Amino acid sequence: MLTDLENLASGQSAALSTATPVVAIVGATGAVGVELLSCLSARNFPLGGLKLLASARSAGRTLTFNGAELLIEELTEDSFDDVDIALFSAGSGISKRFAPIAVKAGAVVIDNSSAFRMEASVPLVVPEVNGEVLHQHRGIVANPNCVAAIATVALAPLHRAHPIRRLNISTYQAASGAGAAAMEELRLSTAAYLAGEAFEPKVLPHPYAFNLFSHNADMDPDSGYNGEELKVVAETRRILHVPALPIGITCIRVPVLRAHAMAISIEFDQPVSPQEARSLLETAPGLRLVDDRAANHFPMPSEASGADDVLVGRIRTDIGDPSGRTLAIFVAGDQLLKGAALNAVQIAERLLENVVRKS
Repeated sequence: MLTDLENLASGQSAALSTATPVVAIVGATGAVGVELLSCLSARNFPLGGLKLLASARSAGRTLTFNGAELLIEELTEDSFDDVDIALFSAGSGISKRFAPIAVKAGAVVIDNSSAFRMEASVPLVVPEVNGEVLHQHRGIVANPNCVAAIATVALAPLHRAHPIRRLNISTYQAASGAGAAAMEELRLSTAAYLAGEAFEPKVLPHPYAFNLFSHNADMDPDSGYNGEELKVVAETRRILHVPALPIGITCIRVPVLRAHAMAISIEFDQPVSPQEARSLLETAPGLRLVDDRAANHFPMPSEASGADDVLVGRIRTDIGDPSGRTLAIFVAGDQLLKGAALNAVQIAERLLENVVRKS
């Protein structure tokens, strides 16, 4: 699959060449696409132009950006002729088909799907964690799985100081990870539940209101792990540059709209105190320490929702490991922001920084 992309990139410069790029959003009407618009606006991204691309079904509609109504265009093979950065958030099938076309037209693709995340020639980037690999791109940069992105922001400062030997992760994942339709199903099913009315789920396989269940990604019958769990394992290893890192994981859907939470047990190569971990985390980029034992106040989805920073707290020695090498932490982050749109826009900002440094 990547051979064609490598050939394309080898025949042209894959580097961004302007500090005011024309940006295209592919999948502009989806939950992440709408959030990409908000991030570009909130962060005053220096746009030379903005194109909104979606399916024929959505073409002709408009979305508001900075007070102006922008027309949504149908995504076609001719959509990228004047585009410098293409932010893809329309599923892996669309990315596999149209990303090579965008690269050939001269755009740098930042892809939010799983299509290219494990391709060796495509950087998988969380800017606060491994932004240095961004210069290796050949036209495509992969945005990680939302859990991997949020988790590694909290894990990286600790790993830099004390190499991690093993992780055990339990996730509590919001509806937004399954898209806008799942978020609406949560709203409707909750209203029906409170009204005592029957509700038949259509987007997710189980009742969502006042319930939780194993992540609905396809199950691997041999290992007993689902596709979401296997993605997080593979991508976390790649982002942290530890290809054989042992990781145990359980991913659960919970009735929360847009912020993922996770309990993480971290075994290091030596004993690490909660005090040292707290000091490392409170000064790390992209993190906000929420760790008030006296008030029993720790990271919550309600406070992470709409926040750029990942919240981290509940930092304590894991009493299940008498060696003192294991800490337990609790993390919460907005799935639509750091888990998707914000991370993509931060990647685009790093691309612009490279242009400014060279000019």
